[in-house]
Amino acid sequence: MFHDKEQFKKSFSRRLEQTSGVSFANSTLQHQYQTLGMMVREYVSSNWIVSNEDTRKGDHKEVYYLSIEFLLGRLLVSSLVNLGVKDLVEDGLKELGIELGNLEEAEADAGLGNGGLGRLAACFLDSMASLTLPGHGHGIRYKHGLFEQKIIDGYQVELPEQWLRNGNVWEVRKPDLAIEIPFWGDVQWIEKNGKLTYVHEHAETVLAVPYDMPVIGYDTDRVNTLRLWGAEPAKNFPSHKDFMQYKRDTEQISEFLYPNDMSNDGKILRLKQQYFLVRASLQSIIREYKQHHSDLFSFHEHIAIHINDTHPALAIPELMRILIDEEKMKWEQAWTIVTNTISYTNHTILSEALEKWSIDLFKPLLPRIFMIIEEINKRFCKELWQEYPGDWDRIAHMAIIAHGFVKMAHLSIVGSHSVNGVAKLHTEILKMREMKNFHEYYPEKFNNKTNGITHRRWLLQSNPELTASINNTIGTAWIAEPERLRELAAFSDDSSFKLEIENMKQLKKKELAKLIFERDGLVVDEHSIFDVQIKRLHAYKRQLMNVLHIMHLYNRMKEDSSFKPHPRTFIFGAKAAPGYEYAKKVIKLVHSVANIVNNDPVSKDYLKVVFLENYRVSLAEKIIPATNVSEQISTASKEASGTGNMKFMMNGAITIGTMDGANVEMRDLVGHENISIFGLEAEEVMHYERYGGYHSHDYYHNDRRIKQVVDQLTSGFFRDSYYDFEAISDSLLMENDQYFVLKDFSSYVDAQEQVAAAYKDRERWLKMSILNIAHSGFFSSDRTVNEYAKEIWNVKAK
Repeated sequence: MFHDKEQFKKSFSRRLEQTSGVSFANSTLQHQYQTLGMMVREYVSSNWIVSNEDTRKGDHKEVYYLSIEFLLGRLLVSSLVNLGVKDLVEDGLKELGIELGNLEEAEADAGLGNGGLGRLAACFLDSMASLTLPGHGHGIRYKHGLFEQKIIDGYQVELPEQWLRNGNVWEVRKPDLAIEIPFWGDVQWIEKNGKLTYVHEHAETVLAVPYDMPVIGYDTDRVNTLRLWGAEPAKNFPSHKDFMQYKRDTEQISEFLYPNDMSNDGKILRLKQQYFLVRASLQSIIREYKQHHSDLFSFHEHIAIHINDTHPALAIPELMRILIDEEKMKWEQAWTIVTNTISYTNHTILSEALEKWSIDLFKPLLPRIFMIIEEINKRFCKELWQEYPGDWDRIAHMAIIAHGFVKMAHLSIVGSHSVNGVAKLHTEILKMREMKNFHEYYPEKFNNKTNGITHRRWLLQSNPELTASINNTIGTAWIAEPERLRELAAFSDDSSFKLEIENMKQLKKKELAKLIFERDGLVVDEHSIFDVQIKRLHAYKRQLMNVLHIMHLYNRMKEDSSFKPHPRTFIFGAKAAPGYEYAKKVIKLVHSVANIVNNDPVSKDYLKVVFLENYRVSLAEKIIPATNVSEQISTASKEASGTGNMKFMMNGAITIGTMDGANVEMRDLVGHENISIFGLEAEEVMHYERYGGYHSHDYYHNDRRIKQVVDQLTSGFFRDSYYDFEAISDSLLMENDQYFVLKDFSSYVDAQEQVAAAYKDRERWLKMSILNIAHSGFFSSDRTVNEYAKEIWNVKAK
């Protein structure tokens, strides 16, 4: 189908008419997209089958990556890029009167994730396949994803994300491989042949139906699998329950990503999702394993299971349940297999964000799993008592079950052989502070694996113009070995290469400006600094500080007619969790500031504020290549790593950021002169948090700029939002500014002035840009996944 252009055109035209039932002339974009997607899936199907069968028959070790999120984005163009047929297909379609870009727009972003956690999982899948590692993903097939964001009068409104409205051409439903998942009920035990056997009775059972999607490697025959589980009613539904209610309760399990957990019903639904994922996944993994192995005694030698944060942590007691209850192993033998099979990535430093479940909810829903966790906890606490006799405080702090809660991070650490952070700073904070007791007890378990991104999507696919410039300058070897981008450093003073980079960036800014006008009717200056902050909206990420700085620039212009800042377009993109009212207020504040700044004759030619609605992967692919300044301004010590910072860097943006997460390693690579660092460092933040001494009122009263912008939040300055921003003002003053916005404000203003000055020096700015691109290869997910494969999973390329 894809061997030459003429063959492709014939196959495409014929297949379109056969599958859509309409003539080629009357076909729609959706018909055309579905046809091409189907052709790609069929094209890789033989390699898909061979990849899986060869690995299992050959007794190679496989890794299974369990994650509650996989933020895939669109798959059509990335599949064509990885198969090496994009140019052929694009030319063939053009001769048929079809633009590939239009087909790309017909594809919905897969609604399977929210932020960095899910995008990391997607990048890892791409890297595993491209490195020919036998590695597969397991997740949930959410019907609606998180939500579709609409902005009405500046307020976020959530609508169902209908990504499956036209089906999913990439998936294959496999109902014959469905697995039953039990909830509720009772656990009885009986003694048989001198052994206790546990039986789960009166359970409410649901069906987990697998949908498989191919994961296509770049320039390789390797095709791995992403298996997503959809919840459906089981044949034997509970007789005591109304069927329609049972059906609704069942389908809710895979209906939405992150259901609102403000109520007990929401918490139970989240817990259901987590057990649904791990039980279905483990049963599936073991079923396939048993096709080539007679028992599970060497399971850990052939299978690695990685849990992406604590959402799949129930894989630990579930695997214990299988080995003890179904395989009749002794506890010690089963525990050895479990801990040698499972590894865990921690993604958060915020102690309040570490998952824990009330026993009152957990125990009735998952009675047998709770029993196993109780036993794990009892044995672990006994070990701790032997190591720290009489130290009840330490034991209580480390216990898996304590004070009425099951602590999932503690379960994940105790039940795995590897615990990794996702940036050097993050890992050190885990070892020295958040998980200090565990690190002292299990020093050999803790390690760092700095996050990465797939350069195939975030450079080759999203920025073909920059890719072409790089190829023409240093060749194409960097695509297979991304750290060879370092060779670009030799061209950082080359005037012709600088001009290419400048022209590329200007082209991308022009394209983004056109998109902004089409979406919002707003005209932005293509020659202004494109200053971008796109990420999940959270107080610690400090979108608020960015907005307060814009307000400060506006105030300066109003007060001093001689002050004319370099024109700057501030671009935001973010979703606030539906129950996170503070974050929603910040979104409203962005729009209120935009309403003033964009329309005032004094400022409108110098400052523009843009909020791009419904931020997602496909939108990021258009924003990131056009960005000049990348805002990575989280409170130091709060961001585990960040991956957006890496995508911007790879596309030549200059980072303004704190010494947080992977920003630290970026600074070390590019040098302090090629990144703009400001604000408190992690140790200073943690010192304030532990010992006090920070008083936000001091900064409010002693810095006129701060007092002015904070007062404007509640003074009636925003006539459309008189009472909207009291909560924001209170967070800064009444609640003592938990994330040190006011403390870092002056330093941030200075850094922004330095960025503006550097931008005016075009030769200097372009050199900085080239050096950022040159050092970005380290942040390829290929490097990260190679480290996981060698140092954690012990998995080799096939």
